[in-house]
Amino acid sequence: MSRAYRDRAVGEEEFRRALSGHAAGVVVVTASVGGVPVGVTATSFSSVSLRPPLVAFYLGRTSSTWPWLREADRFAVNILAGDQGDTAARFARTHVDRFSPPTRWSPDEFGTPLLDGVTAHLTCSPYRTADIGDHVLVVGLVTGTRIDEQGRPLLYHQGRFGRFVPEHEPVHGTARGEPQ
Repeated sequence: MSRAYRDRAVGEEEFRRALSGHAAGVVVVTASVGGVPVGVTATSFSSVSLRPPLVAFYLGRTSSTWPWLREADRFAVNILAGDQGDTAARFARTHVDRFSPPTRWSPDEFGTPLLDGVTAHLTCSPYRTADIGDHVLVVGLVTGTRIDEQGRPLLYHQGRFGRFVPEHEPVHGTARGEPQ
């Protein structure tokens, strides 16, 4: 990027205010490192590719969880349900045992922690990482899924967690306004 454009970048507070208008899905990324469960809330989750099946999320480089996740040979993306705002808040905090009660979870066959009550689990193998700005982009290859077809996702908007309520029921397998 040229220096001329960098000098024109908006300030952090203005940027945060603008982004708060974007509703984002909420996930908790979990892993086990040396038998110790680790996890962190992320609102930057997205799909990347169908072939191969890739997903991504960003973590701040100063995240206390990132050094642990970086060492894991697999991780799970737990897509939170609309009633799991407390879980999202818990995994966003520091200096708390995120996996103690009231958190409900169980390990999969490889020991990766899977949270109970989520709309979906995507188990992943690390695929690629890249340092971008003050964050790390983490890309995972999806190796397994567990889906709750009835679940509604938790959203993050203007600094608060909330539930998704569809305006209209799906028609012929697609929702109004959904890309075909």
